[in-house]
Amino acid sequence: DHQAERLNMRVEDFGPRALKSSNPTRIAGRCTVFAESDMVHKQQMGYPLNDIVYGLCQAMVRNYLNNVALNKEVQPKMTFQGGVAFNKGIVRAFEETFNTEIYVPLHNELMGAIGAAILVQSKMRGNGYKTKFKGFGIAQTEFKVSSFVCEGCPNLCEISQISADGKTLSRWGGRCGKWERVEVAK
Repeated sequence: DHQAERLNMRVEDFGPRALKSSNPTRIAGRCTVFAESDMVHKQQMGYPLNDIVYGLCQAMVRNYLNNVALNKEVQPKMTFQGGVAFNKGIVRAFEETFNTEIYVPLHNELMGAIGAAILVQSKMRGNGYKTKFKGFGIAQTEFKVSSFVCEGCPNLCEISQISADGKTLSRWGGRCGKWERVEVAK
């Protein structure tokens, strides 16, 4: 995002621009600061924008190899997940680097979150934990907000409450806490 902004272009245009490169410019890829400095220098030297953009894609792949995949065996039949996988320029840079096709699954941007949820779910099941997840239909639930005045003391607090399906879910607004304790609806 930052590099696209620096190049005065939308991040969505980054991949298509990179794919139009005919002679990618080598961009220093050790760290973001060096990459940005090198990119600015290449702009000032008059290098074509498409070549700079694809050079950045290649720099990101080199950075991955030198930091994330260092001392790890990377084998063919590769899957690329996460939001960065939407950038076709980076996909192409990976394919060229590894000389193999890179598979980008549908909804790749969600795979990490789904994996994390599965890990948490399996860990919590082993501890006898029962989920509080209300289900995906929660968005269709009709919530009702109402209020009343407590006449239990001279403060006459206005107590607000929210309920759904005939059950009170939460109350707030009292000074003494008398109404805030609500049996949690299951």
